[in-house]
Amino acid sequence: MTMHANSDNTPSTSGMEIKHWKEQVVDLLYWRDLQRTGVVFGASLFLLLSLSVCSIISVISYVALALLSVTISFRIYKGILQAVQKSEDGHPFKMYLDKDIGISSELVHKYSDTTLAHINCVIKELRRLFLVEDLVDSLKFAVLMWILTYVGALFNGLTLLILGLIGTFSWPVIYEKHQAQIDHYYGLVNKQIKDVLGKIQAKIPGAKPKTE
Repeated sequence: MTMHANSDNTPSTSGMEIKHWKEQVVDLLYWRDLQRTGVVFGASLFLLLSLSVCSIISVISYVALALLSVTISFRIYKGILQAVQKSEDGHPFKMYLDKDIGISSELVHKYSDTTLAHINCVIKELRRLFLVEDLVDSLKFAVLMWILTYVGALFNGLTLLILGLIGTFSWPVIYEKHQAQIDHYYGLVNKQIKDVLGKIQAKIPGAKPKTE
Protein backbone atom coordinates (compact mmCIF):
# COMPACT_ATOMS: atom_id res chain seq x y z
CA MET A 1 0.00 0.00 0.00
CA THR A 2 2.84 2.38 0.85
CA MET A 3 4.61 1.76 -2.47
CA HIS A 4 1.37 2.40 -4.36
CA ALA A 5 0.86 5.72 -2.57
CA ASN A 6 4.38 6.88 -3.41
CA SER A 7 3.96 6.02 -7.08
CA ASP A 8 0.70 7.97 -7.16
CA ASN A 9 2.29 11.03 -5.58
CA THR A 10 5.22 11.18 -8.01
CA PRO A 11 3.35 12.50 -11.10
CA SER A 12 1.49 15.12 -9.09
CA THR A 13 4.75 16.34 -7.55
CA SER A 14 6.35 16.50 -10.99
CA GLY A 15 3.32 18.34 -12.33
CA MET A 16 3.56 20.87 -9.53
CA GLU A 17 7.24 21.40 -10.29
CA ILE A 18 6.50 21.98 -13.98
CA LYS A 19 3.68 24.40 -13.14
CA HIS A 20 5.95 26.27 -10.75
CA TRP A 21 8.69 26.42 -13.40
CA LYS A 22 6.24 27.81 -15.98
CA GLU A 23 5.06 30.46 -13.51
CA GLN A 24 8.67 31.50 -12.96
CA VAL A 25 9.23 31.84 -16.71
CA VAL A 26 6.10 33.99 -17.05
CA ASP A 27 7.18 36.18 -14.13
CA LEU A 28 10.59 36.49 -15.75
CA LEU A 29 9.26 37.58 -19.16
CA TYR A 30 6.73 40.00 -17.66
CA TRP A 31 9.37 41.64 -15.44
CA ARG A 32 7.54 40.81 -12.18
CA ASP A 33 10.92 40.83 -10.41
CA LEU A 34 12.96 43.63 -12.00
CA GLN A 35 16.24 42.54 -10.45
CA ARG A 36 16.00 38.89 -11.51
CA THR A 37 14.76 39.68 -15.02
CA GLY A 38 17.40 42.37 -15.43
CA VAL A 39 20.16 39.94 -14.47
CA VAL A 40 18.90 37.18 -16.80
CA PHE A 41 18.27 39.55 -19.72
CA GLY A 42 21.56 41.42 -19.25
CA ALA A 43 23.62 38.24 -18.92
CA SER A 44 21.97 36.65 -21.97
CA LEU A 45 22.41 39.78 -24.07
CA PHE A 46 26.04 40.14 -22.96
CA LEU A 47 26.69 36.50 -23.87
CA LEU A 48 25.20 36.87 -27.35
CA LEU A 49 27.06 40.13 -27.98
CA SER A 50 30.28 38.47 -26.83
CA LEU A 51 29.68 35.60 -29.25
CA SER A 52 29.34 38.12 -32.07
CA VAL A 53 32.87 39.36 -31.32
CA CYS A 54 34.70 36.26 -30.03
CA SER A 55 34.47 32.54 -30.68
CA ILE A 56 32.30 30.40 -28.45
CA ILE A 57 35.37 28.72 -26.94
CA SER A 58 36.85 32.09 -25.96
CA VAL A 59 33.55 33.28 -24.49
CA ILE A 60 33.11 30.13 -22.41
CA SER A 61 36.72 30.31 -21.22
CA TYR A 62 36.48 34.00 -20.23
CA VAL A 63 33.17 33.48 -18.43
CA ALA A 64 34.53 30.45 -16.57
CA LEU A 65 37.70 32.36 -15.59
CA ALA A 66 35.66 35.34 -14.36
CA LEU A 67 33.41 33.08 -12.30
CA LEU A 68 36.34 31.14 -10.88
CA SER A 69 38.11 34.39 -9.98
CA VAL A 70 35.10 35.50 -7.94
CA THR A 71 34.49 32.17 -6.20
CA ILE A 72 38.18 31.45 -5.44
CA SER A 73 38.75 34.98 -4.13
CA PHE A 74 35.65 34.76 -1.94
CA ARG A 75 36.67 31.30 -0.69
CA ILE A 76 40.16 32.53 0.27
CA TYR A 77 38.73 35.69 1.86
CA LYS A 78 36.27 33.74 4.02
CA GLY A 79 39.05 31.28 5.00
CA ILE A 80 41.33 34.10 6.16
CA LEU A 81 38.42 35.78 7.97
CA GLN A 82 37.55 32.56 9.80
CA ALA A 83 41.22 32.06 10.78
CA VAL A 84 41.50 35.59 12.16
CA GLN A 85 38.19 35.45 14.02
CA LYS A 86 38.77 31.81 14.99
CA SER A 87 35.25 30.93 13.91
CA GLU A 88 33.96 27.68 12.49
CA ASP A 89 31.46 28.85 9.91
CA GLY A 90 32.50 26.12 7.51
CA HIS A 91 32.58 26.28 3.73
CA PRO A 92 31.06 29.56 2.43
CA PHE A 93 29.30 27.71 -0.42
CA LYS A 94 28.10 24.78 1.70
CA MET A 95 24.43 25.71 1.20
CA TYR A 96 24.84 25.52 -2.58
CA LEU A 97 27.01 22.40 -2.47
CA ASP A 98 24.40 20.52 -0.44
CA LYS A 99 21.52 21.67 -2.64
CA ASP A 100 20.09 19.10 -5.03
CA ILE A 101 20.43 20.44 -8.57
CA GLY A 102 19.62 17.19 -10.36
CA ILE A 103 16.94 17.06 -13.05
CA SER A 104 14.16 14.60 -12.28
CA SER A 105 13.58 11.74 -14.73
CA GLU A 106 9.87 12.63 -14.87
CA LEU A 107 10.72 16.11 -16.12
CA VAL A 108 13.09 14.71 -18.75
CA HIS A 109 10.49 12.19 -19.97
CA LYS A 110 7.75 14.81 -20.13
CA TYR A 111 9.74 17.32 -22.17
CA SER A 112 11.35 14.66 -24.37
CA ASP A 113 7.87 13.35 -25.26
CA THR A 114 6.64 16.90 -25.89
CA THR A 115 9.68 17.67 -28.07
CA LEU A 116 9.22 14.45 -30.03
CA ALA A 117 5.56 15.28 -30.65
CA HIS A 118 6.51 18.75 -31.96
CA ILE A 119 9.23 17.29 -34.21
CA ASN A 120 6.80 14.78 -35.70
CA CYS A 121 4.26 17.56 -36.25
CA VAL A 122 6.86 19.70 -38.05
CA ILE A 123 7.93 16.77 -40.24
CA LYS A 124 4.33 16.08 -41.26
CA GLU A 125 3.69 19.77 -41.99
CA LEU A 126 6.84 20.05 -44.13
CA ARG A 127 5.83 16.95 -46.06
CA ARG A 128 2.41 18.49 -46.67
CA LEU A 129 3.93 21.76 -47.87
CA PHE A 130 6.67 20.33 -50.11
CA LEU A 131 4.37 17.75 -51.70
CA VAL A 132 1.74 20.47 -52.33
CA GLU A 133 -1.19 18.90 -50.54
CA ASP A 134 -2.73 22.39 -50.50
CA LEU A 135 -1.57 24.69 -53.32
CA VAL A 136 -2.24 27.97 -51.47
CA ASP A 137 -0.40 26.84 -48.32
CA SER A 138 2.60 25.76 -50.40
CA LEU A 139 2.60 29.12 -52.20
CA LYS A 140 2.49 30.98 -48.89
CA PHE A 141 5.38 28.85 -47.66
CA ALA A 142 7.34 29.65 -50.83
CA VAL A 143 6.74 33.38 -50.31
CA LEU A 144 7.91 33.06 -46.70
CA MET A 145 11.11 31.29 -47.79
CA TRP A 146 11.67 34.00 -50.43
CA ILE A 147 11.34 36.72 -47.76
CA LEU A 148 13.74 34.81 -45.49
CA THR A 149 16.39 34.88 -48.23
CA TYR A 150 16.44 38.68 -47.88
CA VAL A 151 16.40 38.44 -44.08
CA GLY A 152 19.36 36.05 -44.24
CA ALA A 153 21.23 38.46 -46.50
CA LEU A 154 20.74 41.31 -43.99
CA PHE A 155 21.21 39.45 -40.71
CA ASN A 156 23.16 36.41 -39.63
CA GLY A 157 21.83 33.81 -37.20
CA LEU A 158 23.44 35.43 -34.15
CA THR A 159 21.93 38.82 -34.96
CA LEU A 160 18.50 37.21 -35.24
CA LEU A 161 19.05 35.55 -31.85
CA ILE A 162 19.89 38.93 -30.31
CA LEU A 163 16.79 40.51 -31.84
CA GLY A 164 14.72 37.53 -30.72
CA LEU A 165 16.02 37.85 -27.16
CA ILE A 166 15.16 41.55 -27.06
CA GLY A 167 11.72 40.83 -28.49
CA THR A 168 11.11 38.01 -26.00
CA PHE A 169 11.77 40.28 -23.03
CA SER A 170 10.03 43.37 -24.44
CA TRP A 171 6.97 42.13 -26.38
CA PRO A 172 5.07 40.57 -23.40
CA VAL A 173 5.26 43.84 -21.45
CA ILE A 174 4.29 45.94 -24.49
CA TYR A 175 1.36 43.64 -25.29
CA GLU A 176 0.19 43.65 -21.68
CA LYS A 177 0.09 47.47 -21.61
CA HIS A 178 -1.46 47.98 -25.08
CA GLN A 179 -3.41 44.76 -25.57
CA ALA A 180 -6.63 46.39 -26.80
CA GLN A 181 -4.92 48.50 -29.49
CA ILE A 182 -2.68 45.64 -30.65
CA ASP A 183 -5.61 43.20 -30.90
CA HIS A 184 -7.60 45.79 -32.85
CA TYR A 185 -4.91 46.43 -35.46
CA TYR A 186 -4.00 42.75 -35.64
CA GLY A 187 -7.62 41.94 -36.42
CA LEU A 188 -7.70 44.53 -39.22
CA VAL A 189 -4.46 43.29 -40.78
CA ASN A 190 -5.51 39.66 -40.42
CA LYS A 191 -8.84 40.40 -42.14
CA GLN A 192 -7.09 42.15 -45.04
CA ILE A 193 -4.69 39.24 -45.48
CA LYS A 194 -7.54 36.72 -45.47
CA ASP A 195 -9.44 38.77 -48.05
CA VAL A 196 -6.40 38.92 -50.36
CA LEU A 197 -5.69 35.21 -49.94
CA GLY A 198 -9.34 34.44 -50.58
CA LYS A 199 -9.27 36.36 -53.85
CA ILE A 200 -6.04 34.66 -54.94
CA GLN A 201 -7.38 31.27 -53.96
CA ALA A 202 -10.57 31.85 -55.96
CA LYS A 203 -8.55 32.54 -59.12
CA ILE A 204 -6.28 29.50 -58.81
CA PRO A 205 -7.67 26.45 -60.66
CA GLY A 206 -8.19 23.47 -58.39
CA ALA A 207 -7.68 25.43 -55.16
CA LYS A 208 -10.65 25.04 -52.87
CA PRO A 209 -11.25 27.44 -49.96
CA LYS A 210 -10.69 25.91 -46.55
CA THR A 211 -13.65 25.30 -44.32
CA GLU A 212 -13.00 26.90 -40.92
